[in-house]
Order: sequence, then C-alpha cells, then structure tokens
Amino acid sequence: MNHHRKLVKADCDQLLNRFQQTESVRFEAFSQIWRDMKFEQIFYGAAKHNNRLFTRLVLDTAYEFLLPPFTFQIRVGGLYLLYALFHSQTANPLEKIRLALKDWEEIQKFETDSLEAQHYDVVYILKKLLHIKAFVFTAMPRLLAFDRKKKSQMSPVCESFMERPSAPQTLINNNLLEELSNVHGLYENLKSSVCPQSDSSLSLSHPDLVQTLRETVLDFYKWQKDKFQSSESSRDEDSGEGPSTQQESSRRADLLASIKSRAYEQAAQASKSRRHRAVEVDVTKPEQSSTPSARYERIKQKTLRYRATKNIQVSGDMWKDALSHTRITCLTARDNEKPPRCFKKFKWKTEDT
Repeated sequence: MNHHRKLVKADCDQLLNRFQQTESVRFEAFSQIWRDMKFEQIFYGAAKHNNRLFTRLVLDTAYEFLLPPFTFQIRVGGLYLLYALFHSQTANPLEKIRLALKDWEEIQKFETDSLEAQHYDVVYILKKLLHIKAFVFTAMPRLLAFDRKKKSQMSPVCESFMERPSAPQTLINNNLLEELSNVHGLYENLKSSVCPQSDSSLSLSHPDLVQTLRETVLDFYKWQKDKFQSSESSRDEDSGEGPSTQQESSRRADLLASIKSRAYEQAAQASKSRRHRAVEVDVTKPEQSSTPSARYERIKQKTLRYRATKNIQVSGDMWKDALSHTRITCLTARDNEKPPRCFKKFKWKTEDT
C-alpha cells in the first residue's frame, strides 16, 4: 500500500498547490479546483474487495494536511479535502476519519483562529463534519496491525506547504549586522569626542550590541530547530506505534538487551533439530548455581523401588522370597475355614408331549 499512498499524496499535493496559488481560503475556490480536476474519481478505480482499505488510506493521507506544521491556508485546504472525500467515497457504510486524541487540541485551536479571523466557511465545514459524526476519536492516527513496522516510510513533504516560522534570523542578516556595527562605532566615537571621560549617564546603548544581538538570534534559531525536530520525531513514532521520545526508546531497548544477556549468558539456545536434548551447562563454574538456567534444571528423584530396597534390611534366605513373585493359587486355606458349598446345576426338565 505504500505505492498507492505515494500516488494519493502526489494527487493531494497537486490539488493543494493549485489552491495555494489562489491565495484564498474560501470554499468556493476549492470547489472549483475540485471540479476541474474531477478529484471525486479517485475512488472509481478501487477493487470491490479493497474499497474500504483504499478509502481509509485516502482519508488518512488527507488528514495529515489538517495538522501543523503546514500553513493556515494548506490546513484549510486539508479540511475542505477531507469534507469532499468523505462525501465522495463509495464505501458503504461510510468510512470515518480517524482523529487522534493528541491532535484534538490542535483542531480546537484551528477552529478558534478561524473564528477570530472571521473565516466562517471554515468553521461551518468543521462543525458540519462534527455534526454528522464524520470523525472517530482514536488513540493513534493510523490503524495498528500485528507485525507492522515501527517506522513507516515517510513521503517527502512539500516545502512550500510548510508554515514559515517567526524567524528573526531572516530579518537580522549579515548585512544588517555589519551596518549596525558601523553605526554603533560612529556613535561611540561621537560620544567619546563630546565627553572624553566615561560617564555612566551617557551609556544609552549596550557596549557589545552587535555581538549580543548576533548570539541571541543564533540561540533562538538553535532552540527553534531543536523544538521542530523533536516534534517531528514524536509524530513519526506515534504513527509507527513506538515510544514518545527517542531517549525513552533507547532506554527501553537497553533494558531488554540487558535482560536477554543475563538470561542467556551461561546457556546457549539449542537449534530447532536438537531442542529435545538437554542444554549442556558447564558445572565446573562456581557461579553456576546462581544463574537462571540452574534453577530450571530437572531434579532427578529416586524411584520407590530403589528407596524401598535401600531402606529395608532383609537377611538370609528371606531376600530370595521377597524378590520372588507371589502366586495367589499357591495360598493355603485357614484351618478353621469351612470348605465352600457346592451347588448342583439346575436343569430344566422337558416334558414329552
């Protein structure tokens, strides 16, 4: 399905790119592009037995454009795209849009920003989807399955769709810092010519203004980059059913590795063709008794016959009689026992007619 996901994402990128060129967030502009591209025909080529699976793939791909770090216009286009795809699908009953609980705050903030900017068509579409119960609230943005890869292959994101962060580094460039340094030097020379002696009342600017400003911008850029990378890594791990942070994942992997090393450091695992044999353990090591494999050794208990012959002391010819088998037919009757009564066998008499 990764091949189909790439093709669906390419179509969505093309539609949203045309919507971005309109520089509008109105639903009328989006619907015109939708009709021109005949985008509702995306569901027509799916086989009947894969119709629901393909519909879920399309909705999951379009759902990614509704969340940051995309621009506000692209997120609006993603909302319109989800609304149009939900009503154009051919699955019966309709496949719902998976909305992860961790993304619900972003959706609410998106609705608040749209309402403050008076984009009422955006608010109407979102309320309409919630009213018809098009969303299904889930723990993960994608459906989990057995034996699935932890990290799914991520398709490249269009850079023009990304929201441009509030970056002071784009305003404070090298040319500006050089010009500011020249102005600051002229100011210091003029101040020293007016008042040769240093006066604290004339210190109206920072002595290292240019250097301090440059270091502050670099620190902000580094912090913003680290924050963006951490958010991207957490989003990737949540969609591949992994832990929330890379540090937690490495800690869990180290813990599992230490447990396995302690369990198998003394006894090697036998091959599949020799698992009926016992594991050979070196008993010459003094610490063998403390290993986990020593606790699971089979305890060989002595048989009842061995214990009886060892504990019972028999002397003389009685030992031969004890080992010999007793035959019931050779038993003699007691002296005062009466002999068993003999009964005659009953015979039927037949009368001659």
